[in-house]
Amino acid sequence: MDDNILQRVRLTLTNYLEENNCRKTPERFAILDAIYNMNGHFTLEELSAKMEQDFFRVSRATLYNAIHLFIKLRLVVRHNFQQETRYEASFHNDNHSHQICTICGKVKEVPGTLVHDTIQNIKLKRFHPMGYSLYIYGVCSSCQTKINRAKNRKKSNKTNNNPKNEQRKS
Repeated sequence: MDDNILQRVRLTLTNYLEENNCRKTPERFAILDAIYNMNGHFTLEELSAKMEQDFFRVSRATLYNAIHLFIKLRLVVRHNFQQETRYEASFHNDNHSHQICTICGKVKEVPGTLVHDTIQNIKLKRFHPMGYSLYIYGVCSSCQTKINRAKNRKKSNKTNNNPKNEQRKS
């Protein structure tokens, strides 16, 4: 992670905590650092494992409370993908699209300059957009290959087990 972004994120958290007379706990900053050092989307379980790996164990309640605070500050975004809730560091990463495989659940971020330009040009009344996230559901190439192989096996089994084929062989 870019050190400049991490410093700015930590400053955003510090300013909020000071302005709202909240404690600046080492747990909050350790969780924020772990989030911004993770690659891509993560679950709370993965974040907890990362924290333990870094020898900084925190309770589940502390994780949940920190995540909710970070979402409020727009430092983290929550995604409700098909089977699970995943999170993502969002500082300077507000606008992007996701491909989600409906079979295996794999999520991939995709550049969307055309989508971005279209959304930027939409005139919204009495609403100031702050960011967007687009979900594109479909079947990934790996799953599609598996589906095609299964169909081909099924077809070949039907033709091999067809009684008409056996009569022709005689």
